[in-house]
Amino acid sequence: MHGPVLPGWLLVALCAATGSYCLLRMRSGSARARRAAGGEAVMGFGMAAMAVPAAFLAPPPWMLTGYAVVFGGAALRALWLAWGGAHHLHHVVGSLAMVYMALAMTPPAGGAGAQAGHAGHAAGGVPLLTGVLLVYFAGYVLSTGARLLPGAAAGAPGATLTWGARPELALACRLSMGIAMLAMLVTV
Repeated sequence: MHGPVLPGWLLVALCAATGSYCLLRMRSGSARARRAAGGEAVMGFGMAAMAVPAAFLAPPPWMLTGYAVVFGGAALRALWLAWGGAHHLHHVVGSLAMVYMALAMTPPAGGAGAQAGHAGHAAGGVPLLTGVLLVYFAGYVLSTGARLLPGAAAGAPGATLTWGARPELALACRLSMGIAMLAMLVTV
């Protein structure tokens, strides 16, 4: 990820922590909830890997292609699972956004000579597509954040939930990954 180093590392920590909690969520709940948590764990760890500041480790082109392949596969899996629930459609959009960012980070073929006049600039994305994704994720962040407000979701009084089955923590993870996606898209 291009940009300042400290925010990049904070983004790596946030995404890795979110991915770890999603792994914990995979241990409880229904099969559908476990599949969703698994998809979110892949997204969290993948975002953490892609958010490593380029000043620390510039990923080789083959790694960026690997990200595109992994998230393309995740998008296909989420599309397959979308037949059963709307949340998986968000996973499709998120996975395709990761494919887009990986491809946008890939330098053009031809090496340094192909970038004449653009020395010091990385490959970029399509402004219109980046804008559409920014609007989508901004809306997702706002709607998810609104569901975290007191009184927005009524929990069963007296119910004891394990850490892996707390709906407000799952929403908080989704919110943090949405914010992280916004931060990553801004750098494209």
